[in-house]
Amino acid sequence: MSPAFALGVLAGLSVAMPVGPVGVLLLRSGLVDGVRVAVAAACGIATVDVLYAVVAVAVGTPVSRVVGEHAALVRGVSAAVLVVIGIVGLAAAARRAAPEPGQDRTTSATRTYGRFVALTAVNPLTAVTFTAIAVGLAVQVDGAGSVAAFVVGVGLASLAWQLLLAVGSGLLGLRLPPAARTWVSVAGSAVVVLAGVALVV
Repeated sequence: MSPAFALGVLAGLSVAMPVGPVGVLLLRSGLVDGVRVAVAAACGIATVDVLYAVVAVAVGTPVSRVVGEHAALVRGVSAAVLVVIGIVGLAAAARRAAPEPGQDRTTSATRTYGRFVALTAVNPLTAVTFTAIAVGLAVQVDGAGSVAAFVVGVGLASLAWQLLLAVGSGLLGLRLPPAARTWVSVAGSAVVVLAGVALVV
């Protein structure tokens, strides 16, 4: 295992393993929508982590400096995004609990992938975490081959962890009755709203 790849794995796990609001949404997706949809969500999160890894090795230090200088703004934007995400989730849970006649309750894996790419990309907490951890490791990577190994390490580590959460929660969700899955959906969305509020309190 090359040193750059090992650094990438370390960076990927350091960013992915703390379960923040997007992680909560991933767990909720597995419990409520099943393994297939949760795996799509996991791939969406890992995709953004790879993109952040590319940014970290390309222009990481300037990005880290900008984020540090605008920490209050980042927290405010992050809080707003999380509250909106949580409210949308609560509304979706309400529709799930009382579906209209003929309403299609299936969730598209493709749409879920796109949604989690967008959620992870616009969640400033992901950027803050990456600049705090991955950028510090990325500055030790030099040369095209090492950069590629670092990015691959980040991607594989992030994907492995997200898939663990996705498959685990999806299999657990198979054992839950519909009413319990609705309550899980409500609880997950409420946690995301509270996380947003906590950033500005």
